Amino acid sequence: MGTNSRGRVYVERTLALIKPDAFHKAEDIEDVILNSGFTIVQKREVLLSPEQCSDFYADQYGKPTFPNLTTLMSSGPIRAYTLARENCIAHWKFIMGPSSITRARDTQPGCLRAKYGTSDLQNAVHGSESFIDAEREIKFIFPNTVIEPFPSKEKTEEYLSKHVNPTLLMGLTELCKHKPSDPCIWLADWLIKNNPNQPQICGAVTVEEVGRRQ
Repeated sequence: MGTNSRGRVYVERTLALIKPDAFHKAEDIEDVILNSGFTIVQKREVLLSPEQCSDFYADQYGKPTFPNLTTLMSSGPIRAYTLARENCIAHWKFIMGPSSITRARDTQPGCLRAKYGTSDLQNAVHGSESFIDAEREIKFIFPNTVIEPFPSKEKTEEYLSKHVNPTLLMGLTELCKHKPSDPCIWLADWLIKNNPNQPQICGAVTVEEVGRRQ
């Protein structure tokens, strides 16, 4: 969990990719994701071109592994996810395990890379390194995404308790009193008429009155 520039609490998001070499294990890896407390915010399957892969891994340009990495990532379909939970970036990195397969198998034999990776290059999964990387990568894979603070469970419950539940309780009380034949329609109309966020009109002002005031 973190705090943005306005002090609002949000739940972190990260980009998770199942690489082409582990695509055939996508359902098994997705089960691990869900069982590890992540919320899947977005999901898609995509086939990237070599040029797109080069753009995605632009920060690794010039490294000896760069050509092979872009070739691998454009060799077949990828399963992409936007994941959310508290400490999402660090937790997903832990679930993936070290990028080195040897180290992953020695230190975290239960991690995804130890189970599904076959080499340091074909290591099954990708995750964002930082919050800034996550924002860039999510927008790259999901271009229509608007990155906004993702409210925590506590903040959501607090908002409902303060701003939704009191009005809803009043509406349900009135519903019980009136016992209308179509309770759903009646309650919907009541909520529209009694919306506390709706501007209140104190009185009508005629054109003539506006002219006199000017």
